[in-house]
Amino acid sequence: MKRTMMCGVWLVALVALALPAAAQISVAVIDVQRVVTDSDPGKESLQRLRTLQDEKIAEGRTLQSELEGLRDQVNKQRLTLSEQKLAEMSGQIEDKTIALQRFEDDAKRSLEEARRTALGRLEERIMPIINQIGKERGLTLIFNKFQSGLVYADDAVDITDDVIRRFNTAE
Repeated sequence: MKRTMMCGVWLVALVALALPAAAQISVAVIDVQRVVTDSDPGKESLQRLRTLQDEKIAEGRTLQSELEGLRDQVNKQRLTLSEQKLAEMSGQIEDKTIALQRFEDDAKRSLEEARRTALGRLEERIMPIINQIGKERGLTLIFNKFQSGLVYADDAVDITDDVIRRFNTAE
């Protein structure tokens, strides 16, 4: 009984000590994805990435068309081609197939690297703005709204719009 009473006293004391500390914590959230998609610099970066992606897609389609043209040619002339010419064209098809696969792999890596670089540059420019807003508002913590495990955050603690406004007018 005495032991239970002491545990209760300690629990009350710990809660009492924690309350003032909790009252001093000021928290905000930011939707970084929305900053990227809705800010002017973010839109510019995303457009550059789309342009690069479109170029890679066009280049891939050209390679694919060449490969399909070669396959069609072999299929149409299969009966009239010599064995040597047929073997040569089959080798070309194999080479173009490998080249297309390599191109697709390289394009995927290139686009991913461009995406990482663009997002890294945006982050370098956004972080000082986030830090400045945090200091101005006396915030203790700023969470990335959808990547921090938060289930709910009131709109009153969301600083996304302020960050977008400042990011659009920065520089």
